[in-house]
Amino acid sequence: MKVVAILVSIVAAVTLAYGANFQNAAFDKGEKHGITGALSFKNLKTLLTEKRWLGGFTFVAAASVLQVISLTMAPLIVVQPVGAIALVITALLNARSSKTPITRNSWIAMALCTFGIGAFVIQAAGVAKDVALNDASLLVVLGLLIAILVVLGVSFFTFARKAKALAFIIGAGILYGFVASLMKVVVQRIIQGDFEWLTVLCGVATIGAVVLGGWFVQSAYASGPPDLVIAGLTVIDPMVGVSIGIIVLGEAQQADLFTMVCFSLSGVVAIVGVWLLSKVHPELAKKA
Repeated sequence: MKVVAILVSIVAAVTLAYGANFQNAAFDKGEKHGITGALSFKNLKTLLTEKRWLGGFTFVAAASVLQVISLTMAPLIVVQPVGAIALVITALLNARSSKTPITRNSWIAMALCTFGIGAFVIQAAGVAKDVALNDASLLVVLGLLIAILVVLGVSFFTFARKAKALAFIIGAGILYGFVASLMKVVVQRIIQGDFEWLTVLCGVATIGAVVLGGWFVQSAYASGPPDLVIAGLTVIDPMVGVSIGIIVLGEAQQADLFTMVCFSLSGVVAIVGVWLLSKVHPELAKKA
């Protein structure tokens, strides 16, 4: 089942890459209308008339469904990081559509992201074990998400105009990391017929995180290139999800100290890759 889950996750990553490319193309087209920086409701109305943006949204929605399916078949810390494949595909698609060649430094940054996440998947596949999330642990995750929703929501409406693409990406990555964990729980509980107030609350909080995270992502598209957006999401999102899986769910209880150190190092390498890409990406260099 782990192999099937990883294959489904790969398909989701490819779908996500095309969705990101289509949506970003709509923003490039929309720059004539002033769609740059934090997304406003007026900007959103403009995007809703763009066929490429709507097509990209369909691809992203399909990728999300595939990712949820894969999460029901394997531990979160195995499936979630596989999305890093979307980074390379998005970079190639963006280079072709924007006619901006990928520089050597950009390749190095993306290699760090992919290597870091890839190393994590290989290690996680050997030690990860699916663990049922009890009510006490679920309340901890839910409480953290609600607190983060409040902080990021206030920050978005306060500092959004001054924020750069990387800030939006970090916010979206954190939110989507929680979404992956809670979506898995909600789906499992519905399948088991365990549909009570806590499940409903999880569903509502998940929808809130998806909406705010989606707004962050669209603002990131307006502020930076799509491969930087996907780089951040495919690193920060799984890192948050994996941290929840390890600390709260206990999915890596079989891992020894050496493996945990390797987990941490892999994460650091991937995060450094995202930071480096935000500094050396040719499209951002042009704007500077």
